[in-house]
Amino acid sequence: MNLFQNIAMAATMGAIAVLVTTPFAAAEQDGRYWVPKTTSPAPYRGPTTANPAQYYGPATNSPAPYSGLVTTSPSPYVGAITASPVPYSRPRTTNRARHVPRIATKSTTKRLATQHVRKPYPLAAMAHSAPHSKTHRLVLQVNTNDPPAMNLALNNAANVAQHYKEVGEKVTIEVVTFGPGLHMLRDDTSPVKARIEQMALSTPEVSFKACGITQEKMHEAEHKNIPIIPQAQVVSSGVVRVMELQEKGWTYVKP
Repeated sequence: MNLFQNIAMAATMGAIAVLVTTPFAAAEQDGRYWVPKTTSPAPYRGPTTANPAQYYGPATNSPAPYSGLVTTSPSPYVGAITASPVPYSRPRTTNRARHVPRIATKSTTKRLATQHVRKPYPLAAMAHSAPHSKTHRLVLQVNTNDPPAMNLALNNAANVAQHYKEVGEKVTIEVVTFGPGLHMLRDDTSPVKARIEQMALSTPEVSFKACGITQEKMHEAEHKNIPIIPQAQVVSSGVVRVMELQEKGWTYVKP
């Protein structure tokens, strides 16, 4: 026998040894040894749940029909569920408040409307109404027997009255005479008597006051009655009259 035949025979024997020893090794790993078949082998029944890798070996009697996987406590298959499934509901938490939509009513709409309406500030309301409700007040003093000073006082009164008449605002002007200035309102000595009569008709915003103390002093000095023009009114004291008007907020001007 030549060398090549020996090598081929050795390779064949090695392959046979590998094929024979492999089942023994697999059976030994599973805890059992392989036993040769004596009768027709039983069909493979699959692994059990207790020991899935256990091999039961050949069957000695007629093979049992295949029954599928063996479990410890198998539950029978009941088929598909035909009952209507429970509808899905969103999970709820214990502390979550359920949202309930509010229906707007007439009362809630009115309340919301009043809440969002910004009320004007009192100062702003006064500022808007001030030009229409405010009344300007001026007191003019005449205490000298000087015709130019008397005419100047009348000019100032007429100019102020005309100004506020043009802007549409109210004004009240009062000419107060005392001391020598009482001659401006004396019916017998007034150099501006005619002008005062005309102004009383055209400018009713201007009024005239005569000092009662001065009138009494002139009566004692001249020993006669001191007549006052009908457009003027006698007050107890011209100086006190000016003071009281200023205390009430009147503007004081001396020509």
